[in-house]
Amino acid sequence: MQTHDLDNESRSASASNDTIWNILTVVVVLATLGIILVFATIFANPSSGFNPFPPVAMPPTVALPTNTPTAKYFPPTWTPTITPVPTETMTPEPPTATPTRFVLSVTPNSLTSTAQAAQPSPVVTPTIKSNFPFAVPNQPASAASTIIHSDLGCKWLGIGGQVFDLSGAPVVGIYIKLGGSVYGKPVDMLSLTGTALQYGPAGYEFRLGDTPVDTKQQLWVQLFDQADLPLSDKIYFDTFKDCAKNLTIINFKQVK
Repeated sequence: MQTHDLDNESRSASASNDTIWNILTVVVVLATLGIILVFATIFANPSSGFNPFPPVAMPPTVALPTNTPTAKYFPPTWTPTITPVPTETMTPEPPTATPTRFVLSVTPNSLTSTAQAAQPSPVVTPTIKSNFPFAVPNQPASAASTIIHSDLGCKWLGIGGQVFDLSGAPVVGIYIKLGGSVYGKPVDMLSLTGTALQYGPAGYEFRLGDTPVDTKQQLWVQLFDQADLPLSDKIYFDTFKDCAKNLTIINFKQVK
């Protein structure tokens, strides 16, 4: 009888232990499912409140404004009153100048007399000026550099001017090359219109040296676009040892 009671107690203890383990198993399974659910929620939405380490909020993207040019030309900060001065002083010279001077620098429409217009016509016709969008409407003019550089006196030799479009407005951003030789040395220089505002909104300038010197058709200037393609013919010009002519002014004008 006592042995039967011991067997019953052992079975009751074993059943009780099985129930506890079953409950613990269910708890572990539910906890595992809960953890999986929490991880899935965090994976789907890292900013969820379940995530103890939410990602840092990124600052809003700033849209940088596009740098759009507001004007085609630089503002006219200086009235180019100096340009007509040398041109006016040189315009009376065509009647007395030799034809070779006009062939290199003057187009036929700038000649005022019938005889002068007839003389260069057979030479100007084969030139390639008409094949380029820019040309020099008047011959290069010479003036004293003190109208631009008053502080240098006669210690200056160079060339400057502007570039204009079909309507006569200044054109900024065109390359100008200067080539040839002076002082017995080769010259190879590059400038950009709009960098020498003392000549006007589309001004350019080259400084050749500190001493005026006489040269004859040894130097030339030519316009080029951003792709280094020529926009004008080579314009040859002279320089002078005279301090009243140590600045050469050449203005380009769009013709087509």
